Amino acid sequence: MIIRLPRAIAALVIGMCAAPAMAQDIVDEAPPPVDAGVFGGDFVTVGVGAAYSPSYTGSDDYVISVLPVVLGSLGGIDISPRAGGVSVDFIEDERGEVGFDLGIAARLRGNRASRIEDPIVESYGELDRAIEVGPSVGVNFPAVLNPYDSVSIGTDVMFDINGAHGGTVVTPSVAYTTPLSRAILANLSVSTEWASADFQEYYFAVPEINTLLPDDDLLPGYETDGGGFTSIGTNLLLGIDLDGDVTNGGLGLLVLGGYSRLVGDAADTPFTDIRGSKDQFLIATGLTYTF
Repeated sequence: MIIRLPRAIAALVIGMCAAPAMAQDIVDEAPPPVDAGVFGGDFVTVGVGAAYSPSYTGSDDYVISVLPVVLGSLGGIDISPRAGGVSVDFIEDERGEVGFDLGIAARLRGNRASRIEDPIVESYGELDRAIEVGPSVGVNFPAVLNPYDSVSIGTDVMFDINGAHGGTVVTPSVAYTTPLSRAILANLSVSTEWASADFQEYYFAVPEINTLLPDDDLLPGYETDGGGFTSIGTNLLLGIDLDGDVTNGGLGLLVLGGYSRLVGDAADTPFTDIRGSKDQFLIATGLTYTF
C-alpha cells in the first residue's frame, strides 16, 4: 500500500476554496488568495481503524487487525503512511510546482509471524517479524487532469535490519490524487514489489520434511528461483471530512480498498498455489482527527 497524501491534502483545500471564485469570473488570470485553514501550515492527522486482510501473503483466509493512521506536515517535513509503516520526506516544495521527495521509509513486516489461519501452513512454523528501513524517493506533478489533482511517482528501497529475512525489498509506485468534493479526497495508487533472493527463500521456500504432518497433508518441497517480483496491485483510498468542510480539520473517515496479484515465487509456492490464493484483497476503514 503506497499512499502519498500531505501535499495532496493541501491541494485539495486550495482547490475546493478557490473553485467557487474561479467559477464566478473565469476570465481572471488567477483566483484570489484563499484560506487553507488547518492545512495552511503544519498539521497532523492521527486515527485508528480496522483492516480485513489475508492472514499471510498468499492466504485465502482473512483476519481483522487494528490499523493505525498517521500523516501530516511539520516544518516542511511530510509524513505519509505505508503498509505496516511510515515514510518521512525531508524536501519542502513550492505549492503548485513540480516537487521532489527524498526521505526515509520504514515498516514492520509480520508475514506468517502470527495468526496463521491455515493449520497446514501453521505447522511449518511461525517466522520472525522483519524491520525494514531504507531511502524513499519520488517526484510529484501537480495539475495533471484538473487544476487541483496530482500524480506522484516514487520508489521505496528497504533493507531488513533485524535479521529476519535479511534481504532487500523495492516498491515502485504511481499514485493519482484528486478532490471529489469539498469534503472528499480520492487517492488511487498502483504499485509492485521486487524482493531479493534472501526474502524469497525466507517466505516462500517449502522444506521437504515436516514431522508435524501426516504424509497425506505434506506439501511438496519448493525451492525459490532467486530475486524477483512478488506482486502487483492497486489501492483506492477515500478521505472524507465528517462535517463537510475539509479546511477546518476535525473528525474524518478513511475508507480503503485494495487488490493485488501475486507473481513469481510468491504465487508458485505451495503456501499459495495449494493452500491459498494468488488473488489478495484488502478492506479497511477508520476514524481520523486532524489538528
